[in-house]
Amino acid sequence: MTQFSSRIIRQDLLNVADTVAREKGIDRDSVIEAMEMALQKAARAKYGFEIDLRVSIDRLSGEIILNRILTVVEEVHNPSTEISLAEAQLKSPSNQLGDELKDPLPPMDFGRVAAQTAKQVVVQRVRDVEREKQYEEFKDKIGDVVNGLIRRVEYGNLFLDLGRGEGLLRRDDLIPRETYRAGDRIRAYIYDVRKETKGPQVFLSRNHNQFMVKLFAQEVPEIYDGVIEIKSVARDPGSRAKIAVFTADHSIDPVGACVGMRGSRVQAVVNELQGEKIDIVPWSSNPATFVVNALAPAEVIKVVMDEEAGRIEVVVPDEQLSLAIGRRGQNVRLASQLTGWTIDILTEKEESEKRTEELKTKSAHFIEALNVDEVVAHLLVGEGFSTVEEIAFVHPDDLRSIEGFDDEIAGELQARAQKNLKETEAKLTQAYKDLGVEESMLELGALTPAMLVKLGENKIKTQDDFAELAVDEVKEILSGFNIHDETIGAIIMKARAKWFEDPAS
Repeated sequence: MTQFSSRIIRQDLLNVADTVAREKGIDRDSVIEAMEMALQKAARAKYGFEIDLRVSIDRLSGEIILNRILTVVEEVHNPSTEISLAEAQLKSPSNQLGDELKDPLPPMDFGRVAAQTAKQVVVQRVRDVEREKQYEEFKDKIGDVVNGLIRRVEYGNLFLDLGRGEGLLRRDDLIPRETYRAGDRIRAYIYDVRKETKGPQVFLSRNHNQFMVKLFAQEVPEIYDGVIEIKSVARDPGSRAKIAVFTADHSIDPVGACVGMRGSRVQAVVNELQGEKIDIVPWSSNPATFVVNALAPAEVIKVVMDEEAGRIEVVVPDEQLSLAIGRRGQNVRLASQLTGWTIDILTEKEESEKRTEELKTKSAHFIEALNVDEVVAHLLVGEGFSTVEEIAFVHPDDLRSIEGFDDEIAGELQARAQKNLKETEAKLTQAYKDLGVEESMLELGALTPAMLVKLGENKIKTQDDFAELAVDEVKEILSGFNIHDETIGAIIMKARAKWFEDPAS
């Protein structure tokens, strides 16, 4: 039985390699190399694991060749892996110290256990080659939409046959409420391909924003050709979406091109996305215009931007508030995602009440700080002044230009504002000192006396105290101040700088 098995292996080795390579779609040499590794493992079990044994298969005849590798040394310490220089030169005078010689071993019969071991190694190696090939094939397809056949469904996760590999469409990457069964065909977006212990994983999605982008590219030739660009996408998968489109070609209506004749193009995408309603809006480089477009179909009366805070206040007619906000806030939320701005929506009535309240608050502040009457305070607020600092350091012409103000009034207002700032700073300085905040905190820069008071109230009194904080913690403590995350991060790093100083320097 052993001799028969050995003979079959030698005679059919190349035929097996050809068959496996053809069926698995992998290189013939890779299969033969796997066989060599398998036979080498089986041979070592017979000849011993201490020797350096090599097995090769003749690519033409299929003959199995076994060699032991011996290193030429001056004095032999391990006969299994070494050969003396004298003995090596008897074989060939050209052999030198350090050379590796191949010492042929007699052919061996591979018994049933050895043959089974060899088979397992070959199967594993072929599987590894298949996996590597699958990874190489799909890693360049990230960002593509593919069609697949659902092989099986496990706990809501779909495993798809993609032809030359398998894809995973997790339940969280499906559009809500859509259901599939084994045997169904499905389209999905490849968003990641990763090597994992069980083989390469091709991750698919149907709720990814780029899935919608790719679907529009398939339906709208102008997008595929790059004439129309999809600038941004916001989705509530399966419910509603907004896309912003732009073209530099003024002869093309980007929204109309995406909608298509009688809505045919957008409807094809809607059908694929299980009826997801899609709003197509024109993109604009002007943030205010873009936000107004994004809030469609609601009508916008007024827009107030706060660029530093990244917020936009939008005023709509009272009867359009629910339309602007949308069901469960969906319309304004998607518009915010689409534009990248935080959007606050007010009705005309709310906006009027808010402005009235702001006028009262700011006017009261100016009346107290500048010792002026209500008329002057209202005039200052009406001209856009919000703080005493603005009045103290504004160009005098800006004050003189206010109706009823002359050089004397403008000068007096600035003098009072500057005096108020000095008095306020002195009070705040004394306050943070009383709280035990060290003067060295001022060396960090960007921290005002008012901020130091707030920090002191929160037990942050030294540079070391400040250095131990995270950006979010500082932001929370100084929530009432207009200070950016980047600035906070820079101050923290400056406070930490001495941690890295060389004590010897």
